[in-house]
Amino acid sequence: MSNPNFQTMSRKELHAYVLAHRHDQEAFYAYVDKLHTEAKWVEMPPLQSPEDLENYPEFLERVRNSSES
Repeated sequence: MSNPNFQTMSRKELHAYVLAHRHDQEAFYAYVDKLHTEAKWVEMPPLQSPEDLENYPEFLERVRNSSES
């Protein structure tokens, strides 16, 4: 049995494959690599209080936009 080509799978397809084949470490690592490659991370220092979020309006906007979709 041959493995599917993980490089050609979308992130969503690969996620579904990993969930269906939890023992497949190659698929898991391919998924993590894809997440890292396609990442849209927002880096910020640790918050001291919830009010500190107001210092990062671009982060709040991104969270609001992602929760609406």
